[in-house]
Amino acid sequence: MNDLVVVPEPIIAPDVNHPDAKVPVQSAVALIAATLALAACGGGSDEGTPVVGSAPTPSSVPAPIAVLPTAKQAARFLQMASLGATTANIASLQTKSFEAWVEEQFTLPRTTGHWDWLIANGFGLDADKFSRNPMDYTLWRKLVTSTDQLRQRVTFALSQIMVIGLDGVTGSWPHFSSAAYVDILEENAFGNFRVLLEKVTLSPAMGIYLSHRGNKKEDPATGRLPDENYAREVMQLFTIGLYELNNDGSLKLQGGNTIESYDQSDVTGLARVFTGWDYDTAVPNTSIERNRLPMRLVTNNHSNSAKVFLTANIPTNINGTESLRIALDTLFNHPNVGPFFGRQLIQRLVTSNPSAAYINRVATAFNNTAGIRGDLKATIRAVLLDPEALTPPVTNTGKLLEPVLRMTTWARAFGVTSPSNKWAENTSDPSRSLGQSPLRSSSVFNFFRPGYVPPSTSIGVQGLVAPELQITHETSVAGYLNYIQGVVSRGNANLVPNYDEWLAKVGDLDLLLNELNTLLTANRLSTATLTIIKGGVQNMAAVTDTEKRNRLYATIVMVLSAPEFIAFI
Repeated sequence: MNDLVVVPEPIIAPDVNHPDAKVPVQSAVALIAATLALAACGGGSDEGTPVVGSAPTPSSVPAPIAVLPTAKQAARFLQMASLGATTANIASLQTKSFEAWVEEQFTLPRTTGHWDWLIANGFGLDADKFSRNPMDYTLWRKLVTSTDQLRQRVTFALSQIMVIGLDGVTGSWPHFSSAAYVDILEENAFGNFRVLLEKVTLSPAMGIYLSHRGNKKEDPATGRLPDENYAREVMQLFTIGLYELNNDGSLKLQGGNTIESYDQSDVTGLARVFTGWDYDTAVPNTSIERNRLPMRLVTNNHSNSAKVFLTANIPTNINGTESLRIALDTLFNHPNVGPFFGRQLIQRLVTSNPSAAYINRVATAFNNTAGIRGDLKATIRAVLLDPEALTPPVTNTGKLLEPVLRMTTWARAFGVTSPSNKWAENTSDPSRSLGQSPLRSSSVFNFFRPGYVPPSTSIGVQGLVAPELQITHETSVAGYLNYIQGVVSRGNANLVPNYDEWLAKVGDLDLLLNELNTLLTANRLSTATLTIIKGGVQNMAAVTDTEKRNRLYATIVMVLSAPEFIAFI
């Protein structure tokens, strides 16, 4: 799809400094229509399994981008690989290749982890023993400020694949359990998938969330059976998916029918592996520390029965630690993992509908790079440096920018700081906020399914998917517009932007719009949209400091409301 759909039907929003005044903002109805149309330009079915024959395959692989990128190319790449750019970030990337930038990011040290930040900022006191709010603060802190941008972007992606929801982490110190979990994702984002899978499995937060912490062996006398929750989800959502896949992500068929990758007997057998795992009993149950130490085996609670699942057959009386190793190795070596995980990583970073060839290249990198399976650095390189990422096909490409990324793009572009050190709180409310908040998914299925198809749209007719549209509707669009208008113009004690360098440009709207277009949308704003924005603000006075700020606020809000900003292509 070449042209964006923009409907010049303004709604009216209040000027923050002068509540009785009004500034025009892009119509919510127009925004919905445009984002739907854009998403339709982007293949798959639920839980990340593609629809048969839906994956778009370009007739030829496009040529890679030049070694030194233009400002537009640099800005677009940073929208895939980071959480938002500044003009300085874009200029810096123009001096090096994309490959060099990625390798540089791999070497950057981690910034202060979530656990350490919570401790350092006094959130380990009894007053916060059952609070989740401090976790919101530190999540937004890192999303907005951490210099290791690629690690943070990949960590955010992993948090939507191996999901825990903060509200579902119960018990005392839920913010510390969750902090330790996200620290695991961050520490292992550039490591090996097998190591990551084990650390996720033994995380107390995951054990609480998917109920395998304290999971006990079967008891014929009482009829008790092992909890099957984690066994099911680690297969369905974290590793292999519902159906057997070819390496390019397409469905394997037998007699014209799909082939299930596991059945109930596999779930039952695997569930026995996850019995006996619990908090480390060497740590007092009153200690915060037990929330980050990996779960330990309580031998008496572990099932000694045979454990038969997938290709594994673990005999009776094999100890729990060895059973876990065999089980995770079996999952890790399943041929589905490369295409299943690779496709989702592409979706989170680049495009909702990657071609079969693109998935195949990423899965191949995952399967074997220099003799190593599951190398996440190699997988990330394959995702971000693929020709289809750098020079996407003309059709069936792009993705809707999810609300958290819209927020971080603005915050990083304008140097947001937090005098209160609380950054942002829970932004899940779709009517008054973003409609999404990091780690606040309501279920293990994430905020949206990788194979979501909006009903009654051309997206489904074309066999395509649009995951982020699952949380995009009339309420969330209006809520986003109102929320972003407030933070852009008012800021608050938690979020304070710095517009100093931009205020000098408000007198030259062409210059202002040109620079905002590059910074925020990688020059995706169409001539029609630029005309609408300019028409909406050019008659606003810009003499006094207050007037200049009002014009700047209105301009930024309209850019952040434009379909071309919200739809990344």
